[in-house]
Amino acid sequence: MSDKKLLKRDEVPQNYKWRLDDIYADDSLWENDFKKLSKMLAEPEGFRGKIGSSAKTLLECLKLQDELGKLADKIFVYAQMRKDEDNTNSKYQGMKDRAGSLMVKLAEVLAFIQPEILTLESQKLEKFMQSEPDLDVYKKYLEEITRMKPHTLSAREEEIIAMSGEMGAGAKNVFTMLNNADIKFPEIKDEDGDTVAITHGNFIKLMESTDRRVRQEAFQGLYNTYTEQKNTIATLLSTSVKKDIFYSRVHRYNSSLEASLDDDNVPLSVYDNLIKTVRAHLPLFYRYLALRKKLLGVPELHMYDIYAPLVSEVKKEIPYEEGKEIVHQGLAALGEQYVGDLEKGLSSGWVDVMENKGKTSGAYSWGAYGTNPYVLLNYHNNLDNVFTLAHEMGHSLHSFYSWKTQPYIYAYYKIFVAEVASTVNETLLTRHLLKNASDEQQKMYIINHYLEDFRGTVFRQTMFAEFEKIIHEKAENGEPLTTDTLCEIYYQLNKDFFGPEMVLDEEIALEWARIPHFYNAFYVYKYATGFSAASALSQAILEEGTPAVNRYLEFLASGSSDYPVNLLKRAGVDMATSEPVEQALKVFEEMLGEMEKLV
Repeated sequence: MSDKKLLKRDEVPQNYKWRLDDIYADDSLWENDFKKLSKMLAEPEGFRGKIGSSAKTLLECLKLQDELGKLADKIFVYAQMRKDEDNTNSKYQGMKDRAGSLMVKLAEVLAFIQPEILTLESQKLEKFMQSEPDLDVYKKYLEEITRMKPHTLSAREEEIIAMSGEMGAGAKNVFTMLNNADIKFPEIKDEDGDTVAITHGNFIKLMESTDRRVRQEAFQGLYNTYTEQKNTIATLLSTSVKKDIFYSRVHRYNSSLEASLDDDNVPLSVYDNLIKTVRAHLPLFYRYLALRKKLLGVPELHMYDIYAPLVSEVKKEIPYEEGKEIVHQGLAALGEQYVGDLEKGLSSGWVDVMENKGKTSGAYSWGAYGTNPYVLLNYHNNLDNVFTLAHEMGHSLHSFYSWKTQPYIYAYYKIFVAEVASTVNETLLTRHLLKNASDEQQKMYIINHYLEDFRGTVFRQTMFAEFEKIIHEKAENGEPLTTDTLCEIYYQLNKDFFGPEMVLDEEIALEWARIPHFYNAFYVYKYATGFSAASALSQAILEEGTPAVNRYLEFLASGSSDYPVNLLKRAGVDMATSEPVEQALKVFEEMLGEMEKLV
């Protein structure tokens, strides 16, 4: 498999394509299901106003909701993934758009169900549960609705709030257009003296340049452009924060942070412990920055040096077949069942391997209940892509076990735990590669890969999480979020997190202006908690063996059958304490020590 020639879709060998015909053998069967679901959209209306009439009626309504959801997922996933094979294919563009519109219509016809259930008294629901054994599968679902009842308004009020959704997304949508369509960054000279325009897509690549001039010019060019838009973007972010506060207060929460975490039933202590624990260990990060400064050989470490590679890439070619074998070996600690299912997935058409013209970039794992999970790759023959394969197969096997074990209503795991399985795989692969590294250069490259992942996922995302917390608290206290206020807060956080080893270039005070995650508030902390949980689970698997593996496999099979914190606790990780984050930081310290010895 060559990395050099970009093939057309029909030129890609069949054994390097996913088998989406396992979902629909041909597109006519997809059309049949599309028509079937379109007709079925009229059926929920028959339950309006009647859900509380009997236990049997409630059961039939919930079963219909599941049936419609399963069919819609299958229709949408197939159309989207066919489009992702080649985005220039107009047939699949159309199918994807039709599927998306159908999903919106489905959400509309099902919207009355939950509010109507919420009008039922808890005693009546209990009687329904006792009289209709088949309702038992919906016990957690109904308990969750009941748990949220204090924060749920009347059906009409909830309808009005739902109608405000598009308006509420205004700040995010305007920022997205400004950031992706209207902002134009300057041109600079690259390492070869060629003129290149800075873009969102190539900015990090430019920041990874071995030529410091390129890094500095890219850094200054990007942030000078944001300076020209800073007041507009500050107003957009402030408006987005006010939107979060509005929805939290309407639903009777004490804060927007509490409202956000309540969706997963995550206690505030998880968020606060993350920030507190990471801050307490910032001297470790300062040590890493001192090592970075030493390896780069610079008199001062600047913010534009943070992405510069410390170790030259290991140039060994790793074809896909060899990459698969490395992943097999690296995940052997997860036991015969897991490795067997991994092999099954890799040999049964789960993975779309090769890049081709028009194919969606990057990598993901996806699928629908009742189908196989699928992985989209754009594999190139290097070690980074081996890690990507391990990562995405972690997601896929999480889905595989959950879909195999759970009923539809609990089959999809929550975002809070979504990165755990993928990061466990990456961590175990890192340990395996370190153990079998052939030379010091390879060992340093692997360690640096881990340290950079940790820096970006734990230290950086925790700093983002603290920024979100501070700006929401200020707005909740009636303080305006001006451009100067946002810059002062963000600059101080960088000063705290990067410490004495870093020269804080003034431009970094504006980094908040380019982060799209801030328009989806209190999301980024999940990256850091997920990484920490995965680190603890990986260590237990390597140290305890079978008992830890069995707990972990049970976690993978749990879907959303319980709250994320409870599922992780049963697997052996208590995210309500600071211990998992502290344990992850110990691994970072251990890896950093290894790197320091090798220098």
